[in-house]
Amino acid sequence: MIKFLGRGSAFADENNSAFFTCGNKLVLVDCPMSSFTRIKKMDLTGIETVDILITHTHADHISGIAMLIDLLFFTTKIRVTVVAPCEEVKQDMIYNLTRLDGCESGWYDITVAPDYDAPYIKAVIPTHHTEQLEGKCFGYNLDVDGTNVVYTGDTYTLDPYEPYITEGTELYVEASSVAVPVHLYIDDILPRLNELTDKNVKVYLMHLDNEKVIREKIRDTKIELAPLCAESVTPDMIYDITDELYKTTCNNTENDHTAIFGYLTALGKAIIGADRASFWKWDKRRHELWTTAATGVDRIVIPDTTGLVGKAITNKTVVVTNDPYNDPDFNSSVDKKTGYVTRSVMVLPVADVNGEFIGAFQLINKLDGKGFDIEEDSRKLSLPALICGLALESDTFLDDSHHDRLTKLKNRIGFYHDFSKKYIKYLEEGCDKPLSMFICDIDKFKLVNDTYGHNAGDQVLEHAAKLLQDSCEEGENAYRWGGEEFIILMPDTDLKQAAAKAEKLRQTIEASEFPADGIFIKKTMSFGVHEFVKGKSIEDNVSIADGRLYTAKETGRNKVVSEDVKEPS
Repeated sequence: MIKFLGRGSAFADENNSAFFTCGNKLVLVDCPMSSFTRIKKMDLTGIETVDILITHTHADHISGIAMLIDLLFFTTKIRVTVVAPCEEVKQDMIYNLTRLDGCESGWYDITVAPDYDAPYIKAVIPTHHTEQLEGKCFGYNLDVDGTNVVYTGDTYTLDPYEPYITEGTELYVEASSVAVPVHLYIDDILPRLNELTDKNVKVYLMHLDNEKVIREKIRDTKIELAPLCAESVTPDMIYDITDELYKTTCNNTENDHTAIFGYLTALGKAIIGADRASFWKWDKRRHELWTTAATGVDRIVIPDTTGLVGKAITNKTVVVTNDPYNDPDFNSSVDKKTGYVTRSVMVLPVADVNGEFIGAFQLINKLDGKGFDIEEDSRKLSLPALICGLALESDTFLDDSHHDRLTKLKNRIGFYHDFSKKYIKYLEEGCDKPLSMFICDIDKFKLVNDTYGHNAGDQVLEHAAKLLQDSCEEGENAYRWGGEEFIILMPDTDLKQAAAKAEKLRQTIEASEFPADGIFIKKTMSFGVHEFVKGKSIEDNVSIADGRLYTAKETGRNKVVSEDVKEPS
């Protein structure tokens, strides 16, 4: 796994530099002075040699190499090998180290990548950057722990790297927030990067000139910023994240918590030094756990009694495993699907202000390679976990207000919320797809309560709701409109299709046996179907469907009406 000592561009406080280990070897990709200051504080126990891969000779990529050679030669005796991408860069490095920085040739080794027998080097990739360094700028195709890695270095084109990018690749690519001729401009490359993530390529951005701008550009995408090692996380970075979290919270007029959870995820990752993080919400209605924000994966849904997250919530305790593949509670299916390698996992259950557990905060792969410490890391994560609990409580309260307690369907408030978020486009100009609905009613429902009691009536409502919910296809939603009335919204569905769906459901209901307080009874339902008319309000469209339902009730019940009845002339 590649980690970063810094991911900033030339004039940032922490210049771009990455590293990984290969056996007892520490491999650096470039080494600016800011990285040297980090490395000299690192625990190098067990490291026998250091390789430094050079992408090009700009100072923000090589200025710390001589200092590192000096440090290791005079202290630990760890041997450094400078690996140049070509002979020209090798000669430039020899001149720089010997003539400018005063390193004796006996203090280090230097070679060119094509001649160097290193199992992690798959290919050296010539690229284009500045005119002065034309022919001397390179990226690398690497094998890091069995993962295909493409590292661009500084460049203004992705073309040289395309042949090396395959499914499961980790692509580390530079990104500039402003359009300049010598770097990749984020707006230009974003469409292609999104295409790659859709093809299961993991994309990390590095050499950043403005992290705030870049972070905003990649919001709601699968693209991530290059992962920093714990030693590279500065207080300013944490303050930047909390500042954005505060601003987002203050401006959250849409009642959408996605961005808030995203910043909390980034905060937890930064504080603890993890590669990935996610918040999980406990949906008690469906007995499911699902990610509300996850870095590196799509939304995942699991039963609430499974996995390490389920274990943490069930046992109401922090769960840590630093050997997940031998942990019976770890679900490795995502790793098998994506090729990701999980080495350590930490899960903190989070509670509301009443002490009721409502979700969990999960961290994956501690970047220092030592695994999670249950006491120390729990202490560090207590603040984001606390804020997560409060945010989840607010999210849960909002979600509960949109659902009917008895039937578990969304209620009238949920209907209007969904319409304003998902379906309003169908009533606006420019959307040429149809949107249909039907409103339905249990025939002679009052007789159930009068004959069998209100418990039976509740069971009949629950059974009807389940039949309606089970009939919904992807994109469709069922709602309890009130009393014994229900609505189903059907996007991309015209009047004829909606009427056919209603008729099929009517037949299913007629054939079903409804539980009624210890016995089973037969019930029917009537339907009023309508295709939404642009230019009319939501209320006017619902009123048309309701009128057709009234017609169905008045003309015999247990039927579907999809047209207005014309008055006799």
